[in-house]
This record gives sequence, C-alpha cells and structure tokens, in this order.
Amino acid sequence: MKAFIFPGQGAQFTGMGKELYSSNATARTLFDKADEILGFKISETMFGGTADELKQTKVTQPAVFIHSVIVALAQDAVQPQMVAGHSLGEFSALVANKTLSFEDGLKLVFKRAMAMQRACEINPSTMAAILGLEDSVVEEICASIKDEIVVAANYNCPGQLVISGSMKGIEIACEKMKAAGAKRALPLQVGGAFHSPLMEPAREELAAAIASTQFSKPVCPVYQNVNALPSVDISVIKKNLIDQLTAPVRWTQLVQSMVKDGGASFVECGPGKVLQGLVKKIAPQVEVASL
Repeated sequence: MKAFIFPGQGAQFTGMGKELYSSNATARTLFDKADEILGFKISETMFGGTADELKQTKVTQPAVFIHSVIVALAQDAVQPQMVAGHSLGEFSALVANKTLSFEDGLKLVFKRAMAMQRACEINPSTMAAILGLEDSVVEEICASIKDEIVVAANYNCPGQLVISGSMKGIEIACEKMKAAGAKRALPLQVGGAFHSPLMEPAREELAAAIASTQFSKPVCPVYQNVNALPSVDISVIKKNLIDQLTAPVRWTQLVQSMVKDGGASFVECGPGKVLQGLVKKIAPQVEVASL
C-alpha cells in the first residue's frame, strides 16, 4: 500500500513552493487562498523570505503545512491508502485523507502555532537531540531527574530520540546522557519544550479550536503520533490531535505500524527529505520517495 507522510516544523527553506506556484494552477489558487485566510502574504515570505523570517512563529508552521498539502493535492492521480505526519505534519495528513478541508486545516495550524508560542513565553524551555542510546535508557534518565520537567518527546528512529523540558532539566539530562554513553546530546535551537507537559496551556487552546471545527470521515486511515495506531474515527482523531501537544511523537512505532499493516511505498509530501531518512532507518525494506 502507498503511504503519504508529511514533515513537521524545521523542514522550511527559502523558496519553498515557488516553483509549484509558477507551474501549477491548483497550487496558485491554494497559495492565494492561504494569504487571504491568514491576512498576510505568507507566500511572499515562503518564496523570498530570509531564514530568520521563515522562523517566525506565525510563518513556520503554516508555511510547512501549506507547502506539504499543496504538494499532495497537486498530484491528483496519486492517492494514498494510509497517511501520517510528524507532529505538525499530522494536520497536513488529515487534509490529504479528506478529514479536514485545506481552509480549516490552515486555520487550526495557525491557532496551534500561536498557542504554542504563548505557552513558550509562560514557561521558558527547550529540547535536545540524543543520539546513540537505547530508548529505555533515555527514558530512565529523564525519569531520574527530580524537581525539573524532562521527558522523551520525539521517537524519531532507533538511536535518535529528542527530549523536551525545562532549561535546567535539559542541561542536567544532557550531561547524564553523555555519561551514559550517548554519541551526542545536543540542545536544539527551538522556541520551547514541544510535546511535553509544558505545552498544557497550548493544548487547552487547541482543544477549543478543534471543538469548533468541522471534521469529515477520512477516506483512508491516519496513523497518529500519540499512539502510533490507525484511525478513521473522528472523535479519536480529535482527541489524539489535542493530546499530541503534551505527548511524545512516536514516529518509530508509527512507521513500524504502517509497515505491519501493509505500507510498502512511502512518499514524503512537503519540504525537505528528513522523513525519508528516518523511514529508511526504521524500515529499510520499504520504498521511499518524495513528491
């Protein structure tokens, strides 16, 4: 079966979507619609903005979503039989399988981005990439740190796990990870502790936005970050989308589930090729490509 997968925050680059806008009528319509919905010319920032401009909270998440969805929708002849997205990418996946409209998906992503920014301002926090340790070791070290919040946040592939938490907690954790034999314990340049309990204020805001948004029955299953399982149940999809903000992204387990259920050809839709690399490490036997 063919699986469409969608990247998350960090995949953005200057010039993203420009060629699509020039060559595809559907893409032009959707870019223009996105500018109208957001109330500013995000397309101009995507096509010609600097790296710093693309890092703005109000730009980054919508930009990756817009590019990813347009790439998928512009391929009318290619239809997925299962979909998934890494963190933010889950919203792109839900447009690809017809659960959300492009317009509603974009509005939710923008509200999510701004809510996450506000949560970061309430609790200054960060994340770090841990390479070369077993997941269980990383989890044990996180649990051993008292009086600070530190949790496993992104299970990206075997031997690559991102942790999330308070500034002090991440500092302590990185030292402990190195002492335990990690090849690297690298603090990331991110705005806050995504996929951790510190995102609770954002979770509450997103829950309210999702409650007022129209969701339709999916045309194929979405494999969700929170539990790495497929769903076509709208109530389950909504709950998992909300819980995703404070729960880890189980990407390794999610890809394994898709392969187990027949996923044999993975197509990354959107900027970059990060997910292709992760899938190859998780399931080297499957075909991986990009649109």
